[in-house]
Amino acid sequence: MKVNFIRISLLAIVVIVGFFLLNLTEVKPNKRIVENVKKDSIIISKSVSETYEVKAVKVPESLEFAGEKVPLEEADIFERLDRELLVNTYWQSNALLLIKRANKFFPLIEPLLKKYNIPDDFKYLCVAESALIQVPSYKGAAGYWHFLPGTGRDYGLEVNNNVDERYNLELSTKAAAKYLNNSRKKFGSWTLAAAGYNAGNARISKRLNEQKVTNYYDLLLNVETGRYVFRILALKEIMSNPKKYGFHYEKTDLYTYPKVKEIIIDKPIENIPDFAKQYNLTYKELKLVNPWLRETKLNNKSRKKYKIKIPVK
Repeated sequence: MKVNFIRISLLAIVVIVGFFLLNLTEVKPNKRIVENVKKDSIIISKSVSETYEVKAVKVPESLEFAGEKVPLEEADIFERLDRELLVNTYWQSNALLLIKRANKFFPLIEPLLKKYNIPDDFKYLCVAESALIQVPSYKGAAGYWHFLPGTGRDYGLEVNNNVDERYNLELSTKAAAKYLNNSRKKFGSWTLAAAGYNAGNARISKRLNEQKVTNYYDLLLNVETGRYVFRILALKEIMSNPKKYGFHYEKTDLYTYPKVKEIIIDKPIENIPDFAKQYNLTYKELKLVNPWLRETKLNNKSRKKYKIKIPVK
C-alpha cells in the first residue's frame, strides 16, 4: 500500500513538472513582431506593384526600309509592327545578345553590302535570318545568311561535307547580295526582295499575281513571311535606338571581331590542327574565324585558292 502511494506521488510529480515545462517552452507570438511582419508584407507587396512595370512600346511615327516607306497609317500595318516591337523588346536577353554580336559582325557586313549596291538595312535581314550565329535551321539553311544547300550552290558557294562556304561571311554576303539584286530587278521593290528571300521569289510572284497587287504591304501571306519584314523593321528600330527601348550597356560589354590576316592556300591540308600550330594557334582559334572548314582536313583536290584567316595575337 505504501509502495503504491509512493508510485502515485511520483507520477503526480512527473505530471506537474511536465505541465510546468510545457508552459515554459510554449512559444507565444509576439504581438509587435506579428504586426511588423504584416506591415513589411504590405510594403513588399506595394513595392512590387510600384516598381515592376510592363509598358506598351511606342511605335515610331514613320519608318522606312531600304528607302521605301512603311504605311504605318494603316491599322493592320501598325499592329503588325507593334507586335514585333513588343516581342523583340521584351525578349530582352535575345535583343541584347543581338546588339552585342552586331558590334562584332556589322563592321564586316556593312562595307560588303555597300560594295554590292545593297541598302544598309539588309544587315538586319541577316540578323533576322541567323541571329549572327552558326546554327542551321530545321530546314537545313545554314550560315550567316541562311542559304539552303541548293540555293547556295546556285549562287556560287561551295557546299559539301569538307567545305561549306555558307559559313564564310564574306562569300555568303556576296551570294546574298547577288540574290537580292536579282530579286530587286524582278519585283522593283527592296521590300518585296526581302520577302522573296524568306518565301522564295517564285512564291511571292505567284501571290502577287493571284491577289492582283504590286506591294508587299497589300499582300496576304502565310504567317512566317507575313511577319518576316516586320521583324526586320523591329530589329532595325530597336538596334538603332537601344536606349529608347530600355537597353543600356557600356562599349566594353560589346563583342568584337579578332584582328586577323589572310593567307592563300591552293593545296590540300592533311591536318588542320597541325596547320594551326604552325601559327601558334589551337584548332579552335583557327576554326572560330574559319567556320567554313567543316573537317579537320582540307581536301582541295582541285587546287582551288582559299583565303584562310589567321588570328593575330
